[in-house]
Amino acid sequence: MSATESKRDLIIVSNRLPLSIKRVDGAYQSSISSGGLVTALSGLTKSTQFRWFGWPGIEVKDSEEREQVSKSLGRHDATPIFLDQGLAHEHYNMFSNRILWPILHYQSGVIYEDGPWQAYRRVNELFADAVADAAESGSLIWVHDYHLMLLPQLLRDRLQEKNKSCAIGFFLHTPFPASDFWRALPVKNDLIEGLLSSDLIGFHTDEYKQNFIETCASNLGARTEIPNQIQYKNRLICAGRFIVGIDPQKFADTLQKQEVQDRIRTLEERYKGMKIIVGVDRLDYIKGLTQKLKGFDSFLENYPELRNKVVLIQVAVPSREDVKEYQDLETELSTLAGKINGKHATPEGAPLLYMHRSVPFAELTALYSVADVCLLTSTRDGMNLVSFEYVACQDKKKGVLVLSEFAGSATFMRDGSIPFHPANTTEMSEALYAALNLDFEERQRKHGLLMEFVNTHTRESVADPREVRNGVKTLQRSWHSAAASPSSHVDNVPGCFTEMMINEMEGDLVDALTPRSGLLVIGRRHRRLPPHYTTRFELDFLTQLPCAIELLMDVPLVFLIKAAIWKVIVILGSVVGREGRALWKLEGQHRALPTSQNEQE
Repeated sequence: MSATESKRDLIIVSNRLPLSIKRVDGAYQSSISSGGLVTALSGLTKSTQFRWFGWPGIEVKDSEEREQVSKSLGRHDATPIFLDQGLAHEHYNMFSNRILWPILHYQSGVIYEDGPWQAYRRVNELFADAVADAAESGSLIWVHDYHLMLLPQLLRDRLQEKNKSCAIGFFLHTPFPASDFWRALPVKNDLIEGLLSSDLIGFHTDEYKQNFIETCASNLGARTEIPNQIQYKNRLICAGRFIVGIDPQKFADTLQKQEVQDRIRTLEERYKGMKIIVGVDRLDYIKGLTQKLKGFDSFLENYPELRNKVVLIQVAVPSREDVKEYQDLETELSTLAGKINGKHATPEGAPLLYMHRSVPFAELTALYSVADVCLLTSTRDGMNLVSFEYVACQDKKKGVLVLSEFAGSATFMRDGSIPFHPANTTEMSEALYAALNLDFEERQRKHGLLMEFVNTHTRESVADPREVRNGVKTLQRSWHSAAASPSSHVDNVPGCFTEMMINEMEGDLVDALTPRSGLLVIGRRHRRLPPHYTTRFELDFLTQLPCAIELLMDVPLVFLIKAAIWKVIVILGSVVGREGRALWKLEGQHRALPTSQNEQE
C-alpha cells in the first residue's frame, strides 16, 4: 500500500476539538490541547491524514469572527462546529454529564429532564449536518464518545440523502453498563439505535462490549447469535474491543531530561527515608477519591507505626468546575484531607499532600518515578491510563500498582498489580500494606508483566498490523462456536470500519491466515490485483476442494471462510451500499457464491 493510499479521507468527530483557541491582539490563535482522546489518537498522525470536527469550546456569533476561528483551526486540519453557549451547556453539562455519564458509570439517582435531552438531539443534528456536507463518498468517519451517540444514525440518514457512501465507526471511551442498569434511562433505545447505524462500535473491554450486545438483544430484539456481530434492521454491525494505550517512549525520554532529573533528586531528598504513594486522578466521583482518602485514613489507623514513614501525594486535576456536583466533591475532598492531616500529622510532617491543580508533564513524570506505590481507586472507569503512565516511569524502582478492580485497565493488569475493591477500606488498607512490603524480586516480576503489556499496547498499536492479525485469529476461534449455516449477508455486508489505520499491511495479513482458514485478497475497482494475491488455500468450505477466491470489491478487505460462515473485515474501507460479488473458481468455472438463502437452496 502506498503512502498516498494509506492516507485516505478520515474524518474524526468528537464533542470538543483537541485545540485551545484564544484571542491575541485582535486575532484568534489555536494550539494543541491535552486530554485522553488527544493522547489516544496521536499515534494516527504518523500514518494517517485526517480532519477533526468538533465544538471549539467558545461561543462565536459574528460571521467574520467565525471565519477567523475557522481559518486558525484549519491550520491544524480542524473544522469547528459552532454552538451557542446555552445549547452547549444543556448538551454537555445537563444531559451528557449530569444524566448520561452517571448511567454509563453505574451511578443511581439520576433525574431525567426532557429539555437537556432535546438539546442533546439538537447538537447531534448540527454535527450531522456539518459532517455530511464535508464528507465525500468513501470517507471514513470515526465518531467518539457518549456526547454523540445519536450521530451515526443522523449522519447515515443525511449521507444517504446526498447519495454519499461512507463507513462510520464509533468508539465509546466510557464503560457501557449492564442491560438492567441501562434500562433506567428513558431514552435508552434512542441512543443505542443511534449507534447501530455505525459499521463498527468499539469498546475498551470485552465486558463493556458484551453489555452493549446484550442490551441490543434485550431492548431492541437485535440478533446477536454470531460473536461480535449485531444484526438489526437488515444491517450487520461489528462490535469490537480495542485497547487504548500511551506512548511509553515519551515518558522514558522525558525522564532523561535534566529538569526532570533535578526534580527527582529534590523529591527524593524531601521524602528521604519515607515511602511515597502517588495518586493522579481527574476530579470526578468515578475516580473514587473519597474512598481513596478514607482508605488511606484506615491504613494509618491500622498501621500506626508507618505514620511517619509513608506519604500519599494525591493530585486531583480540576474537571467540570461549572458543575455543582463536582464543586461539592472538591469541597468534600479538601475537608476530608484536612481532617486526615489533623488526625495523623506529627511534628515531622503531614501524611497527606492533596493538590487540586493540574501538574506539568515533567513534574508528573518525576512524581511517577519516585513513587513506591501508585494507588488508583476508580469505582468505574473506561480504562484509566494513569496505570499505564506509572508503569512506564518505573523501570528503575519497580514500584507497585495498587489498582481498583473496577478500572478498565484492571481487566488486563490484574496479574501485575495488587487488585482490591474500592468500597472496602479494610481491603484497600491491606493492599497498600502488602504493596509497601513487597520484596524486590516480586516487584520486578509484577513490573515485568505490566511493562510488557504497556509496550505492546501503545497508542501506536492502533496502527499496528499485528493488531489486525490478532483480530483475524480471534474471529477464527469464534467460528468454532458459531452456527454452521451460511450467512445470508455476503452481498450487502456493511464493512467493519476499524481504527487500525495501517501501512504496509499486506504481508502481515497474509501471514495471519492459515492454509485452511481462508484467503486474503486486496482489490480496488479499475485496478488489477497484485500477483502475490493469487495464492491458493485449502478451504474448509462446502466440497472441501482446493479453490481460489477472487473478491471483486471497491475497497481493501479480508475475506475469510470457515465452516460455511462468512465473515468480512474491512480495513480502511467498507462495502457501504455497493454490491460486491464474491466468486470462487472450481474446475475451471466461475460460480457466484450463494448470497441469499434461496440461492443456497
